[in-house]
Amino acid sequence: MGTIVDVDSAEELTVGVDVGGTSIRASVVDVRGEVIDTAQAPTPHSVDALEQGIARTVRELTARHPIAAVGLAVAGFVDYDRTSVRFAPHLPWMDTPVARLLGDRLALQVVLEHDANAAAWAEWRFGAAGGGRNVVVVAIGTGIGAALLIDGRLYRGSFGVAPELGHLQVVPDGRACPCGKRGCWERYCSGTALVDTALELLAAEPSGSTVLARDVAVDPGGLTGRRIAAAAREGDPVALATFADFARWLGVGLATVSDVFDPDLVVICGGVGSSASLFLDEAREHYARLVTGAGHRPLARIRHTQLGEAAGMIGAADLARQALPGRSWPR
Repeated sequence: MGTIVDVDSAEELTVGVDVGGTSIRASVVDVRGEVIDTAQAPTPHSVDALEQGIARTVRELTARHPIAAVGLAVAGFVDYDRTSVRFAPHLPWMDTPVARLLGDRLALQVVLEHDANAAAWAEWRFGAAGGGRNVVVVAIGTGIGAALLIDGRLYRGSFGVAPELGHLQVVPDGRACPCGKRGCWERYCSGTALVDTALELLAAEPSGSTVLARDVAVDPGGLTGRRIAAAAREGDPVALATFADFARWLGVGLATVSDVFDPDLVVICGGVGSSASLFLDEAREHYARLVTGAGHRPLARIRHTQLGEAAGMIGAADLARQALPGRSWPR
């Protein structure tokens, strides 16, 4: 239970909502990007139940705080005006005017944002991307989400869906991807990829790991990226080899991204980012070696998130504040 905060103006507080496939997480965020209260609920899987669940979670917070607006961070395609969800692979919305529907339920202004864009905005305003001019944010979780800030402005492309960096092809005819292509970057550099790589290494050399081999023998389908990270910290050789492979592919992808965008700063966030100590230094080395013109150009700084899993909520809340009447709407 949060504490009611005494504020001079309701405009000082907004709610950011991270709408995930398994849970709805909402936070009250102040003008400094500080989270002062939170609420959470399971994610329903029908349109009406989902909207009711989001509204109920937000109302839990509006009952305790004077809220001016609500921002939603959505893992899916959001239209350029940030009012509708075109498609979300783990949510039931399809060409749905979510901002209007939820705004009517809550009697508050609601704005949408792609979850990676929301996290990037938060990191630029309050976290690891501060001071960056051209910034790439790579959110590594089940797959890869990405965002691009050019001179402090979020780049969305012509239709609101850019940049889908996770689906750059890095291996022709490589691992199959749910997007329908093969060899996408996220199939080699994500939480899912960690499991696939570990299983491939175990199949090639079953005796090469004591910890992971035992886990897989007990529960063949229970291996997770979190478990592989724990095994790597324990010195398990297959787990360490898995993260070495992951670091290589992260470096390969960042070199390609840098060839296209030439950023001065890259921020790594997302669930796998919590294991950054296992791969980030090695990934930096691969990137520095593989980027075109290596040794003859400045390299992007590669940082780890400062805001962690709250970044999407903080960014969505701040973008909702920026969209209030009389404010400058960040394009």
